[in-house]
Amino acid sequence: MTAQPVGFVGLGAIGWPMAARLAGRGPVVVWNRTRERADSFVARHGGRAAGTPRELAAACSIVLTCLPNSREVEEVLSGPQGLEEGWAPGGLLLDCTSGEPHRSRVIAERLARREVSFADAPVSGGTNGAEAGTLVVMVGGTEDVVSRATPVLQAFAARIVHTGPVGTGHAVKAVNNALLGTHIMTLAEGLTGLVKAGVAPDRAVEAINLSSGRSFVSEVLVPDRVLTGTWPRTFRLALLAKDVGIACRVLQEAGVDAPVLEAVHGALGAVIDALGDAGADYLEAIRVAEERAGVAIRTPGGAAS
Repeated sequence: MTAQPVGFVGLGAIGWPMAARLAGRGPVVVWNRTRERADSFVARHGGRAAGTPRELAAACSIVLTCLPNSREVEEVLSGPQGLEEGWAPGGLLLDCTSGEPHRSRVIAERLARREVSFADAPVSGGTNGAEAGTLVVMVGGTEDVVSRATPVLQAFAARIVHTGPVGTGHAVKAVNNALLGTHIMTLAEGLTGLVKAGVAPDRAVEAINLSSGRSFVSEVLVPDRVLTGTWPRTFRLALLAKDVGIACRVLQEAGVDAPVLEAVHGALGAVIDALGDAGADYLEAIRVAEERAGVAIRTPGGAAS
C-alpha cells in the first residue's frame, strides 16, 4: 500500500530543505506562491506540485506550512482555493511558521469546526539544521496531535519539545529568537568596543567563549561569519525583528514588563531603517555596528567587508 503523501506549503530558505527531508522519507505534494519554485523543487526532489492549496489539502491529510508570518498562513487557509476547502475531516495542519500565539489559537478553533487538528510547530536550527535533519521543533498542541505529528517532524528534527497547548510553541520560539536578537545586538556593541580598545577580535571572542558571556552567536555565528568576513543571507533581519515584537507582545499579554526586549526590538528596527534593505540578513546588524564604530571584527586575513 502506497503511503499517503505529506503536503508542504512554503518553499523558502528553510522550508525547501525541510520539505526535501520529507521527500527523502516518502511522497510529498508541495505548493508555493511562486509556481516556478515548486516546479524546481519537484524536478530536484520528486513528488508533485499542487496547483492550489485546496488541491494540496485534498491529496494530503497532513499538511505543513512554513511561511513568513501568521497572516500568510491565514491567507493560504482561506478562500475557495484555500487549504480549508480541500480537507476532509481528520486532517492535520502543522504550522512551522514563526507565528503569533493568539492567531494560532484562532486558527485551531477555526479548523476544529471542520474536524481538522492543528499544532504550532516552529523550528530552530537554521538552514544548516534543516538540511542535516537536526532542527529543534517546539510543538504546541494536545498530546494526541503531537503523537500523530512526531513521525512527520522527525524527518527534519533531532529534538521535538512539546511545549504545552496550542500557541505555546510559537510563544517559546518568539522568546528564543528575542534572546538571539539580544545576543546579536549586545555582541555588536561589545565586540566593536573591545576592538576600538585595542583587543584583537579573535582573542576577545576566544575569551568570551571560555567564559559566562558565551552564546550561540559568539560560539558559532561570529567565528564562522563575522571573524571571516563572510556575509551570506540566511535569515532576514526583518523576520528576526518580527519575532522579537511577538515576544514582547507575549510578555505584555502575560503581564510581564519587558524593557530590555522592547529596547532590542527598537534597535533592530533602527538597523533595518539604516540599511534600507528589506532582505538584509540578520547579522548585518553587526556590520552596521562596525561601520558606525569605524572598525572591523576580523581575524588576520579575514575579508574586510
